[in-house]
Amino acid sequence: MGRKMTFALAFCNRGFMPGELIYGAREDMIKAVTDAGYDYIAMDAALTRYGGIETRDEGLLYARWLKAHEGQFDGVIFSMPIFADENGAITALQDAGVPILMQAYPDEIGKMDFKHRRDAFCGKFSVTDVFTQYGVPFTVLKPHVVHPLTPAFGQNLRDFAAICRVVNGMKRFNVGCIGARTTAFKTVRFDEITLQKYGINVESFDLSELIYKVGRLADDDPKVLEKQASLEGYTDFTRVPAKNKLTLAKISTVIDAYIDEYHLDALTLRCWNEMETILRVCPCVLLSELNDRGIPASCEIDMCSALTMRAMALASEQPTAVLDWNNNYGDDENKVILFHCGPVAQGLMTGRGTVTEHKMFAKGDPGSGWGTNEGRIRAFPTTLSNCQTKDGRIVVYASEAAFTDDPIEEAFFGCAGVCEVPDMQRKLIRLARGGFKHHTSVGVGHMKEVLREAFTTYLGYDWVEID
Repeated sequence: MGRKMTFALAFCNRGFMPGELIYGAREDMIKAVTDAGYDYIAMDAALTRYGGIETRDEGLLYARWLKAHEGQFDGVIFSMPIFADENGAITALQDAGVPILMQAYPDEIGKMDFKHRRDAFCGKFSVTDVFTQYGVPFTVLKPHVVHPLTPAFGQNLRDFAAICRVVNGMKRFNVGCIGARTTAFKTVRFDEITLQKYGINVESFDLSELIYKVGRLADDDPKVLEKQASLEGYTDFTRVPAKNKLTLAKISTVIDAYIDEYHLDALTLRCWNEMETILRVCPCVLLSELNDRGIPASCEIDMCSALTMRAMALASEQPTAVLDWNNNYGDDENKVILFHCGPVAQGLMTGRGTVTEHKMFAKGDPGSGWGTNEGRIRAFPTTLSNCQTKDGRIVVYASEAAFTDDPIEEAFFGCAGVCEVPDMQRKLIRLARGGFKHHTSVGVGHMKEVLREAFTTYLGYDWVEID
């Protein structure tokens, strides 16, 4: 995350239109992309008439150039400074293999003579129609026509970059499943074969193996000591007994080894109750640290939450979290306390957390639950999303809301925040009717439309509208 993105630029042409306008479009688009902080590649303008794509031969030339640069770009921006030729456009981009943004120039009042009139408003429909006929996915954003050097296109670029990150990051990746689903939680069941159909490879690890590996690590192992120091620098460990702190460091070391060996991009963990009864720790803080590191990590073997966490982390380039729809907030029907015991990334919290003993485990077995990273979730605009596997399909929802700075009493344990969700009661009914779980994943910023575009246009997920 945070890598500088690169776009391949393509420009259209059409014989009887004023092709000279393409020269200015190339300059405009390069400036727009680089000013926004992105990089670009573009085919040599001297290779085609005006540097645009018109004929099938020119389309083939561009397609070969694109293939030669495969892996060097995250998406394609197809710029239409004038009415485009359909044959050249589809020939050039039908095998692009990445998201394609369709951008068309606006005409200007006072420049509607034949020398200056663009007709790209109309030509954009011509291209999108043919791409639809060929089954080639593409992105269209508001407004229908937009100049590259405007704030509106700047927002288009940011949204398209987020779409590209989600699509390219979700089309094929590895997710770790450490432990089996707890018997008490059928709500987090998922279909591994369905995930594989969407390019999501699950690597499963028995929790007994993790416990065995933890037991094999020496107290003075350099990797363990280095991990312990790192965890102590991450959050406040001053209350944690030395033995429990060392055990947490060992678990984190084993998890890191799984991540490295199996190239895991995300993971989910069986967090209760074997770790508490056998190892005498609660691994919440380890998941918190992983999420801050950019490795989405969910608890309670909630694989589906790990997937939407990864998607939102890719879109926002910020940490994400999985939380319970936990408590009403007084009489306010649009506010809810979203909570989990302590796996929330500190990047989402009001300040540094404090590692405590999990009160639920301490109630019946004192000393067994050291590892919850307690604190409060800061105020920020947020997106709520989750998914399920159903009849061989991934079914997903997303909605936009905001964490507030409303207080939560100090006695409320764990890490929680008050979230204001417009028309929440109706949405909760739709979630219940749709068979979605008591968890939702949250990310920083409003990104519902980015997720919908990535999930439905490019990744083939089924979308459920709850708004």
